[in-house]
Amino acid sequence: VEENCTTVMKFVLLGLSDVPELRLILFLLFLLIYGVSSQLHTPMYFFLSHLAFVDFCYSSVIMPKMLANIINNDKTISFLGCTVQFYLFCTYAITEVLLAVMAYDRFVAICNPLLYMVIMSWKPWVMLVACCYLCASVCSLIHLCSALEIPAYKSNVIDHFFCDLPPLLSRACSDVTMNEMLLLIMVNFNEIFTIAIILTSYVLILITILRMRSAEGRRKAFSTCASHLAAIAVFHGTILFIYCQPTSGNDLDVNKVTTVSYTAMISMLNPLIYSLRNKDVKEALRKVLGSKIFS
Repeated sequence: VEENCTTVMKFVLLGLSDVPELRLILFLLFLLIYGVSSQLHTPMYFFLSHLAFVDFCYSSVIMPKMLANIINNDKTISFLGCTVQFYLFCTYAITEVLLAVMAYDRFVAICNPLLYMVIMSWKPWVMLVACCYLCASVCSLIHLCSALEIPAYKSNVIDHFFCDLPPLLSRACSDVTMNEMLLLIMVNFNEIFTIAIILTSYVLILITILRMRSAEGRRKAFSTCASHLAAIAVFHGTILFIYCQPTSGNDLDVNKVTTVSYTAMISMLNPLIYSLRNKDVKEALRKVLGSKIFS
């Protein structure tokens, strides 16, 4: 039976599960992750501070509403709220190109240590970060304007836990081929550009590490690079899996589960991987678990 098309004033987010027992477990789990994330994001270095800011912002755009929907029966979100959530999430997610900037920074620090302060002075820092934010804002605005041109939807029920583009396109009545093509082109270009910089930087870093005489120095450098690449692989792997294929071919249930890894987990893991020590993690967990909500 063909569904009727209608204009939409608000959406209903189905979330991850409608099983009461599982919803309580998910609420506590994501509340813990969100609480730890907010405690761990300490601005220790310039690029790391911006990565921490971006991670915290894009998880904050999603998780408060997600937590509320898990425990509430009313899962609606206004059309304006949905568009704002999508735009902000898209902007902060694209700004994760900062991972490529950080890979380049590590390349200069390890391969050209004597010239590091000359090449990476404060002006290049500011320009690189500003470019990341500017490009992300423009790309997100293009996607938002394209999505706003959709005149009607088959239903206002979105089979997801936030307002993401693929589930929105799947509910559209009109032909969204151009929207899908725009998404594929922009995401693939961004991913190819970012991954090319990261891989080139780390290949050159690897060559430099292999030339080191100190076995301890090689071990520490390998350990650091491996953890960085693990974080990068998880984030970009999920992006490639979800967005770099036609929306019509996506399994939304699989996408929902996969999306959790970069919306909730990565925002907590990045600071751990890039700079923080176990004592800071323990302190963050102590603060969260010792708060009134768990007492």
